[in-house]
Amino acid sequence: MNAEELRLQESAEKTKHWKRWGPYLSERAWGTVREDYSADGSAWDFFPHDYARSRAYRWNEDGLAGISDRHQRMCFSVALWNGKDPILKERLFGLTSSEGNHGEDVKELYYYLDSTPTHSYMKMLYKYPQEEFPYLKLIEENRNRNKSEGEFELIDTGIFEDDRYFDVFVEYAKADVEDILIKITIANRGPETAPINVLPTAWLRNRWTWYGKEPNGAMMTAGERIIELECREYGKRWLYVDGEAELIFTENETNNERLFSSPNPTPFVKDGFHEYIVNGDHSAVNPEKCGTKAAANFRFDIPSGEQVVIRLRFSDQGPAEEKAAFRNFERNFTKRIKEADAFYSKIINDELSDDAKNVQRQAFAGMLWSKQYYHYVVKEWLDGDPAMPKPPESRKRGRNHDWPMLFNSDVISMPDKWEYPWYAAWDLAFHCIPLALVDSHFAKNQLLLMLREWYMHPNGQIPAYEWAFGDVNPPVHAWAALRVYQIEKKHRGYGDRKFLARIFQKLLLNFTWWVNRKDSEGMNVFEGGFLGLDNIGVFDRSRPLPTGGKLAQSDGTSWMAMYCLSMLAIALELAAEDNTYEDVASKFWEHFIFIADAMNELGSDGVSLWNDEDGFYYDVLHMHGEGSSPLKVRSMVGLIPLFAVGTIEPEVLEKLPAFKQRMYWFIENRPDLTDNVSCMRTPGLGERRLLAVAYRERLEKVLKVMLDENEFLSKHGIRAISKFHKDNPYILQVNGEEHRVDYEPGESTSGIFGGNSNWRGPVWFPVNYLLIESLQKFHHYYGDGFKIECPTGSGNMMNLWQVSQELSRRLSHIFLRNGDGTRPVFGENEKMQYDPHFRDHLLFFEYFHGDNGRGVGASHQTGWTGLVAKLLHQSGE
Repeated sequence: MNAEELRLQESAEKTKHWKRWGPYLSERAWGTVREDYSADGSAWDFFPHDYARSRAYRWNEDGLAGISDRHQRMCFSVALWNGKDPILKERLFGLTSSEGNHGEDVKELYYYLDSTPTHSYMKMLYKYPQEEFPYLKLIEENRNRNKSEGEFELIDTGIFEDDRYFDVFVEYAKADVEDILIKITIANRGPETAPINVLPTAWLRNRWTWYGKEPNGAMMTAGERIIELECREYGKRWLYVDGEAELIFTENETNNERLFSSPNPTPFVKDGFHEYIVNGDHSAVNPEKCGTKAAANFRFDIPSGEQVVIRLRFSDQGPAEEKAAFRNFERNFTKRIKEADAFYSKIINDELSDDAKNVQRQAFAGMLWSKQYYHYVVKEWLDGDPAMPKPPESRKRGRNHDWPMLFNSDVISMPDKWEYPWYAAWDLAFHCIPLALVDSHFAKNQLLLMLREWYMHPNGQIPAYEWAFGDVNPPVHAWAALRVYQIEKKHRGYGDRKFLARIFQKLLLNFTWWVNRKDSEGMNVFEGGFLGLDNIGVFDRSRPLPTGGKLAQSDGTSWMAMYCLSMLAIALELAAEDNTYEDVASKFWEHFIFIADAMNELGSDGVSLWNDEDGFYYDVLHMHGEGSSPLKVRSMVGLIPLFAVGTIEPEVLEKLPAFKQRMYWFIENRPDLTDNVSCMRTPGLGERRLLAVAYRERLEKVLKVMLDENEFLSKHGIRAISKFHKDNPYILQVNGEEHRVDYEPGESTSGIFGGNSNWRGPVWFPVNYLLIESLQKFHHYYGDGFKIECPTGSGNMMNLWQVSQELSRRLSHIFLRNGDGTRPVFGENEKMQYDPHFRDHLLFFEYFHGDNGRGVGASHQTGWTGLVAKLLHQSGE
């Protein structure tokens, strides 16, 4: 084992708590559901950015490039002031859902550059303008733009012209579990000397005001350059400061006077440092040098092209003399960086180019920096706190009122710690795939966490996300659990069967919930609403249909077929050593056959999800006695049936005689069900058997559409909606109102789900990843003899493995430099493409323009876009 692998083992065995401290601060706690105590659920308006500097958070903290302990009792981050801003920069700024022309959006430039899984070394970059930050310009310009226009970003304001900005690098290195070295490097990229205040800041999360109690901790000076922190659970810690800095103190308490025109309990409040630094109010900080929030105020004038370095040490050892505190500082930092390099050298393929290695490592960094302490106790939130005003009665019938059992207080992988600072169940499943490459223990625990009794609803539903825990996400948890198990097994040579058995038992509850709740007529055809695909349908599928009737969903039904096959694969794996799982394996095999038959067979009204004329799967609208009709939108909804594919090896069947006997009986005695399904009747390559919704003839037809560059296939992956709809929009008239779907390769022109995501044309990594995996499974059965044109009409014949590699290459090359040195992800932004201080720092966007690969949506959704790390790992460039 290398040093980082040893730390991971010690952490898993709980002999040393290497993960107690990490990047667990959110990048936005304001504007969240947790902090919303309004009567109408208007979270963005109840706690806006303007309140954040002055109002104490109830549930969790945010900060700039910050860290905290895993329970967020003590926090640390960096604050900045350039001498011109109206606000001390303590957190990232962005627009609310109503301010942005495409929904909420962070308006800052920052990058996650490196992290090990135990956070023994971490590095982040924030680009801080030297001119006044254009808060109002960003709000007004975006508010004035319509949905057909692009977003107005910080770089579009001209604020980085002439390179008048600071690069602020923040690095952490753990000398030991409770001994953290901190280095802040501020580089002046501008043409002139520029001033800056840098305030490394430590504070205690406010866990007392809500209960009318005194603070459960304190901070004070323990020397000229030492801040002492103490809390009941951890005892004392010391923050050592190297260099000339003024230590200032205040309280992490709400400034009631500013926000509510009511008296403050103390003259020293949360925005005290802002008042002191920006407005010069010396009465805003405590002259007694104590409080619950403290900072070291450094003031520099940095010449053009020069940089300064700030060193700090946060430790449980102390108090020590300053020289002793920073002895071996640089040596320890260098050691941790070398250990990080050694760790990744075993994971990142040495055959990759330096550019691809950089992309993969930053993808892992983004995944690991996106961990966040997430705190939300729904019953307490609904009832209100003892020392606070009672919440409005409407809350007891409003958002999440039917989830009173939910008690969240854990470190969780977030989709994006600014735009989506809350977990999303199906996002998390995809996060765990690349995470398993670097920290399979964390990946397994994340999947298990969502199924624990303080998360999962008693009825078996997995919580979706805080805006509506009762929404329905695609059921990919079983697939993710199996893949994490397989990745770890391949790496270690053995699998964690205990994990697999634990998660299988809880997934049985969730599977039953799906069958009981989402197959309303018991016909094995499923609904589910929008199912994570936001605006993909002609209607908002999360709301009652304007037509009435019921929507039989191609994607909902296909997800359930895939769920069956994932559960079958888990049951077969467990049955290899415990034959009591054979019966339940048979149950899932047969359930899959019923679902697959329902998808492929004509219903009683002569309409099925499969349309043979178009060679595609569609949603079908059933009007209850008034007939049925397919909604002929060529979208990802019609490709998701390809996800429902699996193979069984011949040796597995031989080891499980009860399962084999039942399977053959079913094949022979239920031809009415098995004739329309790839159901294992015919052995394929290596005598293995195939289970798939799309049998060979239909697979060929779907792939012909999918691999057509005038339809789904772009230079950067598979589009979510066919380009066919650019000139042929799908239009449906209902009660005199037009509903339509157009091909929109970039930002959405629709307001569905806030308009901040778009499934009507762009390329999305999670579904592309599943398509790649599905093609590989089909190839595993059919072998090299099954070939198809790729692209359609090109005359270039590929087997399905080669097609999967081609898709992987197209996706990876969104981030890689082309022959001209540019990256598609950066679009036409010349500074990001060519500036040496920009071009090699990556942003992992939420989705990508369907025609040119430009990054769109949330700019730090390394979450599922971090799958590029797995693609590079398995397929290279």
